[in-house]
Amino acid sequence: MSLIPDDKKDLLINEFKEKMEDPVKIVMFTQQFECRFCSDTRKLAEEMATLSDKITAEVYDFMADGAKVKEFGVDKIPALAIVGKKDYGVRIYGIPYGYEMQTLIEAVVNVSRGKTNLSEKTKEILKDVKTPVHIQVFVSLTCPHCPVAASVAHQLAIESDMVKADVIDGNEFPDLAAKYDVIGVPKIIINEKIEFIGAFNEDLFAEHVLLGAFQ
Repeated sequence: MSLIPDDKKDLLINEFKEKMEDPVKIVMFTQQFECRFCSDTRKLAEEMATLSDKITAEVYDFMADGAKVKEFGVDKIPALAIVGKKDYGVRIYGIPYGYEMQTLIEAVVNVSRGKTNLSEKTKEILKDVKTPVHIQVFVSLTCPHCPVAASVAHQLAIESDMVKADVIDGNEFPDLAAKYDVIGVPKIIINEKIEFIGAFNEDLFAEHVLLGAFQ
């Protein structure tokens, strides 16, 4: 059974054809004894790759392929790294289904373009980020506002070599959700020090990223 509905496939084929520029790899990490959603996440990545000749899916074993795990810096599964001309640090942990499928779609398109629709104000703020920043965006698959926050985080990573952005399904990683006291989503953690809840507008989000870089 396909995870992507047939009517959605036709829309995505056209969207990818219109918007994608350069090839993209969806690099997926699973393991031999797959986690609860690993199999479906792998299937979704492979289905997505059938919708455009510019998308390929690569699957690695989290336990056996240590070099790849280290290369992409993944620390839990299921994990997706969306990689274009370079690795922008765009990551998704957990199955990007429900509302979160939009997060995967936008990540593929934006990574393919290697540029974003962020405002000039936001891009100027990012130029002042001189030290590494790690963004974690906790989401749920039933949250209609989460893809907005997830997309902005990924775009910030694409625009700045100093920024890496993880989108994490809090329900799939309850220990992490408990660690960061995730009682509402989207919840954003920046460099383990700054946190906020909600889909902030992009320049305010970038201001928090800049603040995180200095702490």
